[in-house]
Amino acid sequence: MSEEQLGFDIPGAGEERPKSTSKGKPKASGKGPAEPVSGESAGPRKLQDDEIFDYITGEKVVKHTAAEEVRQRIARALVHQYGIDPRDMEADFPLQVENRKTGRKSRKRASIAIFEHRAEHEAQNIRRIVVIKPRPSDSRTVSKIRTFARAKEQVDEVADLMHAAGPDCLYGMWTDDKDLYFIRRDPARFEDTYLPLANWPRGDATLFDAQGNISSLGIMRSADETMLRFAFRRCHDFIHGNEGLPKDAAFWQFLYVLFAKLHDEKLVREKGHEPRFYVDTTELAALAKNDAGSPAVAQRVKDLFDEVKQVHADQFTQYDRLTLNDAALTFITGELSTYTLHGTSLDALGTAYQELVGDNLRGDRGQYFTPNVATRFMVELLDPQLDETVLDPCCGTGGFLRETLLHVLHREGLPNFGRGLNAKRKAELETEYRPHLAEYAKDRVFGMDFDPFLTRAASFGVTMLTEERGNTFQVDSLQFPRMGEKQPGHALAMERRDRVYPGEVDVLFTNPPFGTDIPVTGPTLELFRVDEFGGEKPASIAYDWSRGKEDGSLRRGKAASSIPPERLFVQKCVEWLKPGGRMGIVLPNGVLSNPGPDDEAVRQYILDECWVMASVELPIEPFVVGAGVNILTTMLFLRKKTEREKTEERLHGREDYPVFMAVAEKVGVDRRGNRLYVRDARGEYVWREEFEDDDIYVKDVVIPRRIKRRKRVPDNDLMDLRERPEDYERPNVIDEYRKFLKEHGRELPWRKGETA
Repeated sequence: MSEEQLGFDIPGAGEERPKSTSKGKPKASGKGPAEPVSGESAGPRKLQDDEIFDYITGEKVVKHTAAEEVRQRIARALVHQYGIDPRDMEADFPLQVENRKTGRKSRKRASIAIFEHRAEHEAQNIRRIVVIKPRPSDSRTVSKIRTFARAKEQVDEVADLMHAAGPDCLYGMWTDDKDLYFIRRDPARFEDTYLPLANWPRGDATLFDAQGNISSLGIMRSADETMLRFAFRRCHDFIHGNEGLPKDAAFWQFLYVLFAKLHDEKLVREKGHEPRFYVDTTELAALAKNDAGSPAVAQRVKDLFDEVKQVHADQFTQYDRLTLNDAALTFITGELSTYTLHGTSLDALGTAYQELVGDNLRGDRGQYFTPNVATRFMVELLDPQLDETVLDPCCGTGGFLRETLLHVLHREGLPNFGRGLNAKRKAELETEYRPHLAEYAKDRVFGMDFDPFLTRAASFGVTMLTEERGNTFQVDSLQFPRMGEKQPGHALAMERRDRVYPGEVDVLFTNPPFGTDIPVTGPTLELFRVDEFGGEKPASIAYDWSRGKEDGSLRRGKAASSIPPERLFVQKCVEWLKPGGRMGIVLPNGVLSNPGPDDEAVRQYILDECWVMASVELPIEPFVVGAGVNILTTMLFLRKKTEREKTEERLHGREDYPVFMAVAEKVGVDRRGNRLYVRDARGEYVWREEFEDDDIYVKDVVIPRRIKRRKRVPDNDLMDLRERPEDYERPNVIDEYRKFLKEHGRELPWRKGETA
């Protein structure tokens, strides 16, 4: 939130803002600077490190505090998710609050006051109030999520401010970026009564019925990415902290409920069924008194999940049981019921899902889950096409599979990678393209992994994006297809042998397990030396290697009895490719640089079997932050040689050709996960300006809005096209690679005869 300034310019409205009550002078509110009069502007200035621009006004400079970060995120969500005009908001609005016990009055401030549309910023015009606190420090111990019944102090704080604002202030919110409470005033009662609410209505939801079924499709809304990630995290943390389940078990239970939600949406959307995934206000009122939960809500969700298991019988087994109690099921249903996941941006869904699996599923067999910055870069560089089969033989939680789908979505389903589209239009186009994406996923995108839990997580991630079962198979990739017939996914994979058999894959992405402490031994190694007909393979690394005493040349010795998995995966992945197929693989730097004969044999195998397209070395930060692993790695991109190309080399000798090589020094974060931004020679942040067109929906009226952004420039050598503005000018590895192809394309052996 601290990386940008926003200025609002609404076509046809000029610089219109609410009228001031003071005569001759601009109104001052809170502790911030006075609002400039129309046409007056102080102009941009250099920000200090402890300052940020305010999203609400687009003009103020405010102190960068922990509470301010939360406020800026919530303000953005109020615009994008709830359709509230930023001109109808004011930060730190002062109110005279009366202590209802002692009768004493004191001056307190609403973190964000929301006024009647276009009304003056006076207390009697406040319709909603937000109270924001800084996020509490994360601790090593498991912390519980407080339910409404256990949050009396927080609820009372909001209620006191709502009472001070007057009887027309109907809605409140309290959050510290961990706990979140929505509150509504009961207008039917003479005395002030404040009740829990599952979510706020949109600013234009004039027909909102707080007494009825609040999850009706009439008020369900696409989830803002910030709020969706917030909701996902709270649901998981409730299961983990309040139910005492381990993090991985909590993940699966939450996923079961999420699939029940998706199933309910599909039945409502396609078959006109009445929604069952909801918490009505009667059930919410009971939660205000105790947090035991609603048996009726819990039973509806359990029934939905039983139907999910029947519809997706190939993904679920008898051991998949929803064991959460009534309290947890009621809490999660309340958190998710007002969102329509089908209409939510697939980027938001993918990001929220990736955050969950990355935090809660960790392999114990040397799997280092690929950081998202590397995954996106590798997919973008190889650019898989709709008619190409994509495989990740070490798919883990499915990062490469999901990123491939999102890459194709942005390239094929959105004009110019979605740049310049407002959030609503982008979500509409994504929804329109979703059936095509589902067909592509069903026919062309595959994953394998030995870990059954990771394989299922990958499959579910694809299902969330496409509503189609992911093609992920639980097999030992090093043994497939000649061994491991008893492995659960072997038969399923063989049914798709036209796509996943060795020699059939067009594009392969993988980040194989590393380490000499998890060596491969036994009969598996023989598969790398002998082909399926019993003949010796002409090229193999599964031997002991040494150097000749006279000339130091590489010598093959006896069959190896133990080999680290990353070396074997190099050979296996090359064998998987079609001639001319492409692969991107993450390898520890030692394989590509160690002087020992075993590692040199791997490099020699690569040069014999493939053309080296590119080599990009990663800094240590992405794996430290994203996977908790302190290791230096390189992304290696290869193209498998055809038999004709090998024959030409044997007849005419090897020819030199240019290879693109780069070292990514910065990837947007430091070792602690803090964002990095470009600074100039004086150490000050570099800023850039851009415009973004967006729409605000206020009272059913669409107001086109142009946002002027002034952003700090991320220091990321691997920034992908989806996140880059069109006029982005910073050096970038993918841009340099394309320049390299343009300049040296005719010199590349696999592009002979092509136009560079």
